[in-house]
Amino acid sequence: MSTAQPTWAPPTRQTEEPVLKVYNSLTRSKVEFIPRSGRHVKWYNCGPTVYDASHMGHARNYVTQDILRRIMTDYFGYDVHFVMNITDIEDKIILRARQNYLFNDYLSRATTLSSTLIGEVRDAWSAYLQSRVNKGLPEGFRADGPSDPAWFARVLEHAKDNQWRSECLKRDEKFTMHLNAAVRLPSQRICLERSFSALSEASKQLADGQTGQQYAHALVQASADVLAEWLDKQFKTTVSDHSIFRALSSYWETRFFEDMARLRVREPDTVTRVTEYVPEIVSYVQRIIENGYAYEVDGSVYFDTRTFDDADGHFYAKLEPWSKGNQKLIEEGEGALTDSLGRRSPSDFALWKASKPGEPEWPSPWGAGRPGWHIECSVMATAILGDNIDIHSGGIDLAFPHHDNEMAQSEAFHDHGPWVNYFLHTGHLHIEGLKMSKSLKNFITIDEILQKYSARQLRLAFLTQQWNAKMDFSESLMTGEVKNIETAFNNFFSVVKALITDPDRLKNDGHHRYGDAEQELIKHLHESQANFRAALCDSFNTPAAMDMLRSLVSRTNVYINSRGSEMNVKVIEYVAKWVGKMLRIFGLGEGESSEIGWGQDLGKGAAAVNREEILMPYLRTLSSFRDGVRKLAIAKGDNALKDILALCDKLRDIDLVPLGVALDDQDDGKALVKIVPPEELVQAREEKRKQAEAKAAKKAAQVEAERQKRLQKLEKGRVPPQEMFKPPNVKEGEYGSWDEQGLPLTDGQGKELSKNKAKKNLQLWEQQKDLHEKYLAWKRERSG
Repeated sequence: MSTAQPTWAPPTRQTEEPVLKVYNSLTRSKVEFIPRSGRHVKWYNCGPTVYDASHMGHARNYVTQDILRRIMTDYFGYDVHFVMNITDIEDKIILRARQNYLFNDYLSRATTLSSTLIGEVRDAWSAYLQSRVNKGLPEGFRADGPSDPAWFARVLEHAKDNQWRSECLKRDEKFTMHLNAAVRLPSQRICLERSFSALSEASKQLADGQTGQQYAHALVQASADVLAEWLDKQFKTTVSDHSIFRALSSYWETRFFEDMARLRVREPDTVTRVTEYVPEIVSYVQRIIENGYAYEVDGSVYFDTRTFDDADGHFYAKLEPWSKGNQKLIEEGEGALTDSLGRRSPSDFALWKASKPGEPEWPSPWGAGRPGWHIECSVMATAILGDNIDIHSGGIDLAFPHHDNEMAQSEAFHDHGPWVNYFLHTGHLHIEGLKMSKSLKNFITIDEILQKYSARQLRLAFLTQQWNAKMDFSESLMTGEVKNIETAFNNFFSVVKALITDPDRLKNDGHHRYGDAEQELIKHLHESQANFRAALCDSFNTPAAMDMLRSLVSRTNVYINSRGSEMNVKVIEYVAKWVGKMLRIFGLGEGESSEIGWGQDLGKGAAAVNREEILMPYLRTLSSFRDGVRKLAIAKGDNALKDILALCDKLRDIDLVPLGVALDDQDDGKALVKIVPPEELVQAREEKRKQAEAKAAKKAAQVEAERQKRLQKLEKGRVPPQEMFKPPNVKEGEYGSWDEQGLPLTDGQGKELSKNKAKKNLQLWEQQKDLHEKYLAWKRERSG
């Protein structure tokens, strides 16, 4: 007898698993994602320049990158090292910090309202108008000297003409932005009209002898923005303390990470800051010079794009070769404080900038200076991740020149390529169809948007859009599709949780309840799982993936509604757990994989469960309800049954609502218990109350309308029928004589009335008699 095992044959794969493909900006196509080192992925993400509040553009970029990162780690199981930089020194930071410092110093010295102070503010206001608004104006409008009120009023009046304004825009595309900031946005950063009004008020105060510090400060603070620019032009060279610039960037970096935490964006694994890597930047630039791809001019170092582009194995502007001669983009990348003198080519960009007076500086072989913007990412990414990066991500607006310059200088440093294998660029964000701009009044900070929508709702909005496509964020998107998606999942999870905790459905009655309907639902689940994976493999197609989840929920709801007592609760639970797990992968909630629902964001240092703290509100409510029922039962009053039912309704509609418990009465007399966010129950109760009030108000209005109609009819009976054909109830002289009942016999000329006229008057008299009798009866009723 043989004791050997039979030959085993491996199964034949019936379905190939899809491979992950990503849209790579280096190819402008979807290509297979292949990490260099197994499942280890080196990922560098361009962080913010921290000089102001984070806005919706930041939310679009960093929440979207967080979604992609979560999919890579939590779904595909890659071991991602996620590095992000903080740009804490750059032209925008230098300007803002310097201007803030100079303005605050000026404010502290403005102790008295004087003609000198008013004159300086007027000079600042005039200078801003000439520097910002003049450029777009036609020749006859431009102010060559101090700007007077009449000139300003003339510009504003002409700006109402669309044709005139469009011509100004041809001369300066930012004309409307500057003018709108002056006229229509008094709460925004630039406000010429506010400053002008403050100047007029200050002149009156000075004439009235009101010269106290409070008047001086009111003028200066109303003119903060125009003064800051004016002061900077005069005194910028006096500001050199590094702590002034560091304080601004440190403050806004803290606010940025606070906003990211509120948006549930995971912290980077490694954070780098430019000012912490200046020695490494200097060494990096020195090596690029030694490799022949950079040159020094008057203490600044520039990257030689032509030499690099002509070298074997190198290519400048891999991402957007069609943009490498775009001077507008190049200048924006270089910054407002960068000089272009001495460059060999207009495309060359600064690796190291010689610091001018009023700018922070560090020592280098070329003299005191500071890093260029583009070099920072190359140095810090190389320091942490080495000479090759799997993924580099950022907004599409960074593709050229920033990311193209990064690649060029990095490959020049390492003298080989490629430096980055996959570039993932998130798409532009538009608000209500237009690019976000303060001048269009559609500029939204993260703090402002989170006062209107939750972090989950914002994330849902981003999930409904392709990550690398332009996104239009709108009120209709949030109140329509996003609200519908959230409500559908909320309702599904609350029903499932109620069903799986219902003790009557957990009883074993000898029936397995796993028939054709259950087989079909499980089959649909497995198909959804396959399609969900295929969608995410298709360059993180989250709109399609979300559609898969919504379709599965809809299918499961149909099953729940159709099966009744034959429902298999475990099948529903199986589906709901997977749906919740996938939603949590997108960052829509935090929790264990076995949870039903979105999960919760426990935050840092979540404490152990306090049973008393959690249970006591529910136990008190239950105890109070019991006390009320016992009291009514003991009293045995005539209305006890009615009062007990009222207590039941109060428990359902009032007491349990703030606890997040919903009781849905069912036909069998048993309530379905659901756990729902309290704010949703409060909102539902409020809507129900408003509907009831609207219904009652409508009914009251109808009753009042009927009452007024009846009063109007009764009012017609106030005149006795004997008086109805006599003045003042008819015109003087209309009739000449009447009988004893007040019926007319002749007209005003003494002529006897015709039979038809007399007959008609008699009919009117009889109608009035009936109305008068009703009127008298109504008066007796009111008085009696």
